[in-house]
Amino acid sequence: MNETTRALRDPAVAHQFIERIRAKVTELGRPLRLMEVCGTHTVAISRSGIRSVLAGIVDLVSGPGCPVCVTSDQEIDRMLAYCDVPGAIICSYGDLIRVPGSATTLAQRRAAGADVRVVYSPLDAVEMAAAEPDRPVIFLGIGFETTTPAAALALRAAQERGVANFYLHSAHKLTPPAMRALMAGGGARLDGFICPGNVSTVLGEDGFAFLATEHGMPSAICGFEPLDILAGVDYIAEATLGQAPVMLKNTYSRFVPREGNPRARALISQMFVAGDSPWRGLGSIPDSGLFLAPSVAQHDANVAFPAVVPEPKVKRACRCGEVLRGEILPPACPLFGKVCLPETPYGPCMVSFEGACAAYYRYGDGLEPAPVGAGEAR
Repeated sequence: MNETTRALRDPAVAHQFIERIRAKVTELGRPLRLMEVCGTHTVAISRSGIRSVLAGIVDLVSGPGCPVCVTSDQEIDRMLAYCDVPGAIICSYGDLIRVPGSATTLAQRRAAGADVRVVYSPLDAVEMAAAEPDRPVIFLGIGFETTTPAAALALRAAQERGVANFYLHSAHKLTPPAMRALMAGGGARLDGFICPGNVSTVLGEDGFAFLATEHGMPSAICGFEPLDILAGVDYIAEATLGQAPVMLKNTYSRFVPREGNPRARALISQMFVAGDSPWRGLGSIPDSGLFLAPSVAQHDANVAFPAVVPEPKVKRACRCGEVLRGEILPPACPLFGKVCLPETPYGPCMVSFEGACAAYYRYGDGLEPAPVGAGEAR
C-alpha cells in the first residue's frame, strides 16, 4: 500500500468526516438520500463499511452503474443467438457469460459446445480473428465510457490490419443520459449523486455538470477510497444545508482533470454513433447507446448475423430493475440470499462483482431499505 492510499484510508480522518456529516444531517433534520452511479462505488461503500456506519444518517442507494446489470434481457438473448452462427467464436468479458437470458446463459451454451471464450480486452479478440481467418470472431461489447475506448481501438485495429472476420456487437452505453432519465422519472427522490470516478476520467467534470446547472442538485465526482467518498458526501450535505454553493465538486482531481480524456472521446466519436438503447429497469433511453459508425459497419455483428429475438418473458419475481432505479435496496427483493445467490444468480445484479445484490450479499449489507421518497428530498 503506497502513502497516498494509506492516507485515503486514515481511520482518524474518516471519523472526523463522519462526525461532520452527522452534525450537518442532524441540522438538516432528515437523512440524506444519495445515489452512487458506479458499481465500483457500490463495492467500495459496502466493503469499507461506509454504508453501515452512515445508516440512519445517509441513505446510500445504488443506481444503474453496473454494465452487466443494465443490459436488458432482450440484449442478452441477442448475444446468445450468436452461438448459433456456424463456426463462430464468441468473446466476452467474464461476468457476461453468467448473466441469465430468457432460457440460458453463455456459460451454459459453452458447456453445450458453443465456442465461448473469456478475454481481457477486445484486442485479444482481434488477435484471435487474425489467427483463425476462416471463422467469425464476435466480441460482445458492454460497458460505459470507460471501456468503450478499448472497443473503438479494436475496431480501428481490425480495420487497419484488414481483419475482416472480426465483429463487434455493441451494447455500450452512455452514463449521463441514464442519469437524466432517473431525474425525469422521479422514482428515487434524491439529494445528490456520487458520480462515477472512472467514467469521469474520460468525460471530465463537464460530463455531469448538468446535475447542478439544470437540476440544482449538488453532486460529487469521487474516487474509490473511503475518504474520497466521505469527502463527496460531506460536500453534498453542506450544499443541501445551503452552506456551500450547489455545484459538481471534483474530489478525485488526482485522476480526473477538468477536460477528461479528449483523445478517448475523439476515438469513440470516430467509431460509434449514439442512438436509443434499452436499459434494464429504465426502458429505452434516447441517445444512450453506442452503435457502430457507417465507416466500420462491415464489423457490425448485428448487420453480419441478423437474428429475430422474441420479446423475453418478464421475470416478475426479480427486482433488479427497482434496484437499478434506486427504489429498493437488494435485501428488499424476496429472492435475495434465498433463491438468488452468487453461485446461482436469478438476476444480473447478483452476477457481476459490481452488481448491487452481489455487493450487499458479499459484505453483509442486510440493511432494511428506507422508504422510497422518505423525507423532503428533491
